[in-house]
Amino acid sequence: MSDDGATPKELLFESCRRNNTALLNDLLSQPPLSSDASKVASFLNTTTDSLGASGLHIAAKYGAYEVLDVILDQEGVEIDQPEKREGDTCLHSAVRYVNALKPNEWEGEGKALVEILVDAGCDPRARNKARLRPADLLDPRNQVIKNVLQKAELQFMAGGDVVVEDDDDDNRPNGPGSESD
Repeated sequence: MSDDGATPKELLFESCRRNNTALLNDLLSQPPLSSDASKVASFLNTTTDSLGASGLHIAAKYGAYEVLDVILDQEGVEIDQPEKREGDTCLHSAVRYVNALKPNEWEGEGKALVEILVDAGCDPRARNKARLRPADLLDPRNQVIKNVLQKAELQFMAGGDVVVEDDDDDNRPNGPGSESD
């Protein structure tokens, strides 16, 4: 870790703002957390800024994909905690970040950020204090993220029983597919 006297909380938030996985991994692996799953989960779930934003919220707000990946890999991390001010979940924060991107960045960076949260189980139906879902905050021109959030909502409503077909299947030949011809 650092010898500059920064607290674990400060180190967490700095790693989230700067997408610094090395700093985050050092923090989680050294005392007082020492890679103990229950200590790490408790630290990540209870450490918030003055507005109630967790490391997940801050990483999503800054588009810190790699740090999100490390945090989401930790056992026991609560992913749908609302922050105090707006009641946003980290998925709301990610959508707000995506809205600030240029439209040509929606497909790559924006989609990856939202998808990692949705794939981890963030609830796209969660509403903030203004009763808005993440999709309600989305720039209406952004069909890429809209489709990701709609698919995630359908999967939540179906209890995960939705079959998602890949676009790669479009290249299959038509017909019965018998190989004995």
